[in-house]
Amino acid sequence: MAYTNIDDPSAYFQAETYTGAGANTSVTFSGNSDLQPDFLWIKNRTAGYAHFVVDSNRNISYEQNSSNAPYLETNSTAAENNNQNWMQSVNTDGFTTGISEHINSNFGSSFVAWAWKCNGGTTSSNTDGTITSTVQANIDAGFSIVTWAGANSAATIGHGLGVAPKFIIVRARDKDVPTSWVVFHKDGSTSDDDYYILQGTFAKGTQAGLWNNQYPSSTVFGVANDFWVNSASTNYLAYCFAEKQGYSKFGKYVGNGNTDGPFIYTGFKPAFIMCKRIDGAGNSWDMHDNARDPFNPSGRTFYADTAGAELTGNNVDLLSNGFKQRDTSGNRNGNGLTYIYMAFAENPFTTSTGVPCTAR
Repeated sequence: MAYTNIDDPSAYFQAETYTGAGANTSVTFSGNSDLQPDFLWIKNRTAGYAHFVVDSNRNISYEQNSSNAPYLETNSTAAENNNQNWMQSVNTDGFTTGISEHINSNFGSSFVAWAWKCNGGTTSSNTDGTITSTVQANIDAGFSIVTWAGANSAATIGHGLGVAPKFIIVRARDKDVPTSWVVFHKDGSTSDDDYYILQGTFAKGTQAGLWNNQYPSSTVFGVANDFWVNSASTNYLAYCFAEKQGYSKFGKYVGNGNTDGPFIYTGFKPAFIMCKRIDGAGNSWDMHDNARDPFNPSGRTFYADTAGAELTGNNVDLLSNGFKQRDTSGNRNGNGLTYIYMAFAENPFTTSTGVPCTAR
C-alpha cells in the first residue's frame, strides 16, 4: 500500500472551475485546505483563447507589487507580456481576476484554473549552481520556481528541492528571443540530451549538451549556452517538480489502442493528469482534471499546445490509485505508442495513518 506524508494534497494543488462575470471576479478554491497559489495556469473553456500562466517569482498579481503581472502562454512562443493587469490578486484561498477573455469574460464563459502552492512568494538567492538563481521552493510538495539571468556558457542552476527533479519546464522570458517551452522528463529520456516542446505536437527531440550533459541532481540542473535555456542578456524561468509518494507522479506507459486501455498506477486518486506521446509527432499534450469532470469518465480535454476551446468525449477514468485510458485516441492511447505523463493527487491511495482512498 502507498503511504504518504501528504494526507491532504489540496494544500498544494487544486483545480477549480468558475464562470466569468465581467469586472473583477473572485474565485475561491473548494478543496479541503486553503491554498494561496504561487503558480496559476488558467484556460477559457468556452472559447479559443490562449493558456494563461503567472507565478509569484515574477509578480503573480497587480496587488503583489502594484504593477502588472507578467504572463506567458503555454501554446505560444510569445514572450512574457507585462502590459496587462488581468490578475488582480491572489488570496488566502483563491484569486481575483480583472477583465480578459483569457481568464474572465462578461459573456458568461467558463474557465478552469490549475493552482500550485510553493512558498508564498518568498524567494532566496541560490548559489548551488555556476549561475546564481532566485528560488522559491516547497520541499514537502516537491515544487520550486526558479529564475535566472542567462550567461555566455553552459552552466548549472540551483533548484532548491533537495532531491533530483523528474520534470522541469524551462522558458526564456524576453521579447527579443525566439524561444520555446522546453521540457525535461526523466522517465521519457534515454539520454541526458532529450527534450520535449510544450507548445507543439513534436516527438521527443535530442540536442547534444542541451542539459549540459547531465541529468538533474539533488541540487542543480544543467543548461547549455543556448537561447532556449541559457543565453546572455536573457532572463529565464523554470518550474521544477520532484516526485512525492501519494501526491505527484511523473512516469510513462504504452497504449493499446483499445477502449479497455492501460491502467497506470500512481499511488493516489488523480486530480490532474497531462499526457504526451513521445515516439512520434502530431499528438498534443492532453489535460484532464477532477474539477471539470467530478465523475468518471473524465472526458473533457484541453491541449496545452493549442488555444482551442474544451473538447469532449476523450475518456479516461480517474481511479483511487491511478488512471485508466478509455478511448483509442493517439493523444492518449494509440496501439503500441509510448506516452509520458505528469499527475497530481486529489487523495493519496492510503493516508499516513492507513486510511484508504475511495474511488469516484
